[in-house]
Amino acid sequence: MKLYYKPGACSLSPHIVLEELDLSYETEAVDLQTKVTAGGADFTRVNPKGYVPALVLDGGEVLTEGPAIVQYLADLAPEKKLAPANGSLARYQLQSWLTFIGTELHKSCSPFFNPASGDAWRAEAQANLERRLGYVDKELAGKAYLMGEDFSVADAYLFTVLGWMGFIQFDLSRFANLTAFQARVAARPAVQAALKAEGLA
Repeated sequence: MKLYYKPGACSLSPHIVLEELDLSYETEAVDLQTKVTAGGADFTRVNPKGYVPALVLDGGEVLTEGPAIVQYLADLAPEKKLAPANGSLARYQLQSWLTFIGTELHKSCSPFFNPASGDAWRAEAQANLERRLGYVDKELAGKAYLMGEDFSVADAYLFTVLGWMGFIQFDLSRFANLTAFQARVAARPAVQAALKAEGLA
């Protein structure tokens, strides 16, 4: 398999999952401005959407969208328990978290990375992050991870998005459970390996 990524982008989530699962894989960085890969290829031929992550499977098929990719990967090694069994209520709860992180947290960061966004748009996004992160902080009370005591693919995604808070000058320190969660995940060997591979640690 080959993961196409941009250092520190949402593609860090499946990169962490690949390391957690100890699967055999390759990576190739993508310049999202030019849509050219580190090897000089046209990335839009891999993913016509033009953004990461994209995972090329062993059979040549391409899977896109982080939440789909991480669930696919988790199901390759179910014994690692990074995702509950398909069809279980817990699996739908995991999908609920992945959707929430993607639509309510990830997308709320977009205005801060878009030079065309105005002050009003950023202020609205900031207020949304305040509410949504406050909710997650409460949900983490008394738990090591989003689903309880076991690390899951949703935690890899949340960790990735929380990593952007420093870039957008969002102070996480007032959310004690989120701060502890971030430190806990950062200490995992697989997370350290993914961060190092992307030049982030």
